[in-house]
Amino acid sequence: MARRYDKNPFDEEEEEVNPFSDPTVRGKASGQSRFGGGLFSTNAPSGPPTSNSRLSPLPPEPAGFNYDREATIDIPLDTASGGSQYQDLKKKERELQAKEAELRRREQDVRRREEAAARAGIVLEEKNWPPFFPIIHHDIANDIPVHLQRLQYVAFSTFLGLFLCLLWNIIAVTTAWIKGEGVRIWFLAIIYFIAGVPGAYVLWYRPLYRAFRKESAFTFGWFFLFYLLHIGFCIFAAVAPPIVFRGKSLTGILPAVDLTGDHALVGIFYFIGFGLFCVESLISIWVIQQVYMYFRGSGKAAEMKREVARGAMRAAI
Repeated sequence: MARRYDKNPFDEEEEEVNPFSDPTVRGKASGQSRFGGGLFSTNAPSGPPTSNSRLSPLPPEPAGFNYDREATIDIPLDTASGGSQYQDLKKKERELQAKEAELRRREQDVRRREEAAARAGIVLEEKNWPPFFPIIHHDIANDIPVHLQRLQYVAFSTFLGLFLCLLWNIIAVTTAWIKGEGVRIWFLAIIYFIAGVPGAYVLWYRPLYRAFRKESAFTFGWFFLFYLLHIGFCIFAAVAPPIVFRGKSLTGILPAVDLTGDHALVGIFYFIGFGLFCVESLISIWVIQQVYMYFRGSGKAAEMKREVARGAMRAAI
């Protein structure tokens, strides 16, 4: 029996060739026969060996992902048509760089001032009220202790109430002026409004805000003094005795009764003003009572007495 790997005696002997020694004989290593395969063979006749020509390798490229974005390309613009445009662009670029440097310098200056103020213990208050045109800092929820916030909100309502009372006073006095009561009462109503609203904020509302915020006994005393004047003015306006121009520059009960007989509409306007001043007076009395109870209960009254005594001694010495 013939063995499995015995050579076929009828095959023509081929010499053994190392396929890795010469590239011209690699075709033999792949099992090609030296015969063409007859009439129906599709193998192309082998030609002379070609020379081993290789292309030169491409130069290495940087392994980056910026796609040449970092590289700057200088486009010459100094031509007859583009030279002036190039100069304009350069000029604008220099101006923008100068503005940027100026803004950076101002920002650093503001930051240094804020740091210096923080080291000195100065609190920079951001203006946030009224929301449509901020002119003052007003943040009860964050500045005032929780147990005093309700009282501060009520005090703020009296400030807004005074604004409403004086504004309505202008409207009512304007109707009286139109009905023939004279222009002098209208000018007085304007003066009350212009002087009353800012004065109330500066003289008693802001001191109360700071007193609750910093627990200052002297600021409490300032508030009590001018808030009593505020209550006195509201009571006076609610009555409006005929002292200044027959009392018709304020919408009190006496001018309301006087004007109802001749001009019913003006009298109604004055009665509404009288009601507003009454409500303002009652709420203000409640506020000063509550503030005084807190002032006494927190020990600020004794502290204020000590400060007054200390100041009197300094003045005497």
